Amino acid sequence: MANLFKQNYQIEAAHRQKLKGHRPLTLWFTGLSGSGKSTIANALEQKLYDEGIHTYTLDGDNIRLGINANLTFSPEDRAENLRRVAEVAKLMNDAGLVVLAAFVSPYRKDREKVKNIVGNDNFVEIYVNTPLETCEARDIKGLYAKARKGEIQNFTGVNAPYEPPLNSDISIDTSKESIETSVATLWEQLKNRIIETPST
Repeated sequence: MANLFKQNYQIEAAHRQKLKGHRPLTLWFTGLSGSGKSTIANALEQKLYDEGIHTYTLDGDNIRLGINANLTFSPEDRAENLRRVAEVAKLMNDAGLVVLAAFVSPYRKDREKVKNIVGNDNFVEIYVNTPLETCEARDIKGLYAKARKGEIQNFTGVNAPYEPPLNSDISIDTSKESIETSVATLWEQLKNRIIETPST
């Protein structure tokens, strides 16, 4: 580290924000597997796209198939998984993008670290507060069934804990409202933060 020196750029975040005409944010979707995080993130990204917002989605499975393919689901590797994602999101925010990040992210301390890396002003925690019973009933990927049989270890909600947010910015429950309603709720609460007069 002693021989590393930070490079300063002529084009900075404020310039990119002005060019895009909206604020960058990281929208962090947390919740159990099967809660609807990725589904809602995808639907919201379509809405943002339709509104002319520049976006990118970071999804848990996709990330683990790529840059984090070497990590397990131990608490330590979960923390490293999210640290790397947070650094990527920070770079994308610097580029002027609204990032939609869908990750179980079960531990409060890890989500707090993500917030610290991304920066409080750019971070929105969205708790997809869907009950375990609903998530398990859906079992879209068959993961709960495997975890109940002992075929998957460290599976959140079965043999690993989930620590719900104590004070999330936004909370939605996909067992009580449709995708369309959830997206409308999110857009209503986010639009003033995103479509803000860009910095000069």
